[in-house]
Amino acid sequence: MEQIAGMLGTDTLTARKVIEAVTGTIVGGMARNATHPDGADALRGALDDHMDADPFNGDVASLTRDGHSILSHVLGGQGTEQAAAQLSQLAGVNSATIMKLLPLIAPMIMSLLANRAARHDMDAGAVADDLNREESAIPGGLGELLGSLLGSIFGGAAVPRQAGPYDPYHDPLREPLRSEHEVAPGRSNPDW
Repeated sequence: MEQIAGMLGTDTLTARKVIEAVTGTIVGGMARNATHPDGADALRGALDDHMDADPFNGDVASLTRDGHSILSHVLGGQGTEQAAAQLSQLAGVNSATIMKLLPLIAPMIMSLLANRAARHDMDAGAVADDLNREESAIPGGLGELLGSLLGSIFGGAAVPRQAGPYDPYHDPLREPLRSEHEVAPGRSNPDW
């Protein structure tokens, strides 16, 4: 936490809030991709590739390369830049710094999710359900902000969440908005 606070040029409490927002954005993007069967299958396959990875002790260059690859599948290039810009406004931190943090956090999330999926023998559907629960558990105000951010990345208006930190909400973005031949920005690509 202290290293990230130093990277952000802030205190550890602010760094923790930024990490929560970055993590929520990535998990929310994964959850939205996993609502589509092809996206869930692609994500489940990618988790197998991250089983033996240890992003917590890896070198920053390879971690960043892997993180950029993950982010391109989860949010898309334009979506990642959009997320960084909006997260920087939320956190009061330079967007270039957020762009450095996003690819460092993404492999950590993949590794943790891969270990959870293996430990509980989750198939693609179970991973999608788990990500849905994680996205729904994001506390109230932050959840609303991230819902709006993800709505702008994935197309469509933000859907107001119900009160309370653990209430599920209906998200029309989980229903296909485009024809089956048109790829939405940020949608998972089956070639993880």
